[in-house]
Amino acid sequence: MHRWFAGLVLVALALSFSAGARAETQLNPELEERARALFLELRCVVCQNQSIGDSDADVARDLREIVREQIQAGQTNQQIRTFLVDRYGEFILLKPVFAWHTLVLWVAPVFLLLLGGFMAWRVSTSAKRAVRDDSLSEDEEAALNEIIDRHTK
Repeated sequence: MHRWFAGLVLVALALSFSAGARAETQLNPELEERARALFLELRCVVCQNQSIGDSDADVARDLREIVREQIQAGQTNQQIRTFLVDRYGEFILLKPVFAWHTLVLWVAPVFLLLLGGFMAWRVSTSAKRAVRDDSLSEDEEAALNEIIDRHTK
C-alpha cells in the first residue's frame, strides 16, 4: 500500500514539474528583441512590481506568449499595450500613463517634497527664535534673585 502511494506521489510530482518546465515559443531574433523590450514595460499581475520579463509566474509566461502572438500577428507595440490594458486594466503598465485620472501619482511626490521642505524651514526658524529670546530682563532677574534669597534663608 505504501509503495503504491509513494509511486502515485512521485508521478504527480513529475507531472507538475514537467508542466512548469514547458518551453516558451521563440520568435526570430529581431521580433524576439522587440518582445523582450515590451516584457519590461508590462507588470506581472500576480507579482509585486515585477515585469513579465523578470517573473517566473505562470501568468507572466502566458502574458509573454500573448505578446509574442500579437507581434506575430503584425500588431504594433501600442496596439499590444492597448489590448493588454483593455484586458487587465492600466495596472499592467509598469509606468502609468500621464492623464487626469493618474495626475495624483505624478503630482503627489513633488507636493510632498515641497511640504516637507516647508515644514523643515518652519521648525528651524521657530527653533532659532526660541534660542534668541532666552535672556532675562533686569526686572525679571531682580525678581528671580529675590525669590532665591527668600528660599535660601
